[in-house]
Amino acid sequence: MKTNNIIYWITTSLIFLFEGVMPALTSQSEMAKEGIRHLGYPDYFGLALAVFKVGGCIILIIPRIPSRLKEWAYAGLTFDFIFAFISYVAVEGFVGLAFFPLVVLAVLMVSYITYHKKIASAKI
Repeated sequence: MKTNNIIYWITTSLIFLFEGVMPALTSQSEMAKEGIRHLGYPDYFGLALAVFKVGGCIILIIPRIPSRLKEWAYAGLTFDFIFAFISYVAVEGFVGLAFFPLVVLAVLMVSYITYHKKIASAKI
């Protein structure tokens, strides 16, 4: 149980840093805006994406948030990573950087699995 809890907090913290803190600090930089434009999206999409990423990560990191809301946050971030991969492959092809969203998705899935193990062990 202790190992599961450690893995949960490490993976959830990594997601919070990559998808919560980084977008909050960099989403309005010119490089981020150019990245959104390069993928064919309008500028406002980057801001909306950053708001939802930060919101979802806050929901994941706060322990007392209801589990149903956490499920929505996990689902939203999952869609984000899948569509980031698809968008990058559609524009750039199957290059190395296109697979980074799938790596972060794998970290998110470990967080999700350990979250459910954590809940199950708390009910016992």
